[in-house]
Amino acid sequence: MKAELIAVGTEILTGQIVNTNAQFLSEKFAEIGIDVFFHTAVGDNTRRLLSVLDIACKRSDLVVLCGGLGPTEDDLTKQTLAMFLGKELVFDQAALDKLDRFFASRKGRVRTPNNERQAQLVAGSTALHNPAGLAVGGLIEQGGVTYVVLPGPPSELKAMFTESLQPLLLHSNQKLYSRVLRFFGVGESQLVTILADLIENQTDPTLAPYAKIGEVTLRLSTKAEDEESANKKLDRLEREILAREHLARCLYGYGEDNSLSKVVARKLEAIGTSFAIVENMTAGLLQADLTLGLQECQLFKGGQVVSDMEISAEKAEELAHFICKDVGADLGLALLGRVKSESQVDNTMASYLIAFCLNGRVSITEVEVGGYTAQHMRQIACLHALDGMRNILLNHENLL
Repeated sequence: MKAELIAVGTEILTGQIVNTNAQFLSEKFAEIGIDVFFHTAVGDNTRRLLSVLDIACKRSDLVVLCGGLGPTEDDLTKQTLAMFLGKELVFDQAALDKLDRFFASRKGRVRTPNNERQAQLVAGSTALHNPAGLAVGGLIEQGGVTYVVLPGPPSELKAMFTESLQPLLLHSNQKLYSRVLRFFGVGESQLVTILADLIENQTDPTLAPYAKIGEVTLRLSTKAEDEESANKKLDRLEREILAREHLARCLYGYGEDNSLSKVVARKLEAIGTSFAIVENMTAGLLQADLTLGLQECQLFKGGQVVSDMEISAEKAEELAHFICKDVGADLGLALLGRVKSESQVDNTMASYLIAFCLNGRVSITEVEVGGYTAQHMRQIACLHALDGMRNILLNHENLL
């Protein structure tokens, strides 16, 4: 089923409110296997809304209108849809009764004709009752297209969708299942190039890359009747992806809410490795990021933030060894950086040395970061340190 969302309200077009309803509905429709192909916003104008409906009915199977169900003259969604479908507006008795109860409970307030507009729906519609408000919604099918009318306030729309609309739409056994792969060490453009044929020829499952600061995520999605069937299709696609070039080495984890620091923290806890950190130019960001993911805080033996020192490979190795020995940690890490001389006002370049000391053995690597804001450069330097830590822990675990 191809769906289209139409947000009705001049306040959306003028930027007075953000259309969060579109995000919510798109996510919920995807979960039940309905594809949303178009988002449209239109002001409180009958002529323009009629033109939008004329376009929508020719390209979508499900047209959802959000907003414009209130009691004022500019709330014209149901009136315009009725005009478009050649139908009359009728009153829903349950909605009228709810209005009566509402005004009866408020002394000095009387129901007026304009309030009654909220109880109207297009003739022939299935009423969608509103658990969080007064305006009734509706669902009607005509000419092979299903039209749905929902209220604009997000609290009302969400409640109506969950309690009234979703049960009517769950006619398909198929749902959308997704898997998020997280990569560090490969850029978005490089990843897209490596997977160009899969992206260009995708049908089901689908794959979509998303760039984040210093890393890339890849969302795999498929429709299936159950999780087991979905996992078989997603497993096949994942194997094909990880067989490409060096992507298996760059994959560090799964999940929308995951991160490299969380993966490293879980690995530290899994093998019981204590650690200590020395860093400069990152203002303690690495220590803060990594320790936030720990449940066993005693594994973090201590850390230092140093400034203004001569940066060299020898100094980085010395500090990694020193912090490890000084606090009695299994693993010592030194993350030291310096601004490079070729930096320009609008393009700062930095070189970072990352030294690890584990069981008295020290290893060191150097990375260069540039073309970002100072804060983003700090984040990327920390990601390099975390990725190095992840690989060291993996190798260490294999030797245990």
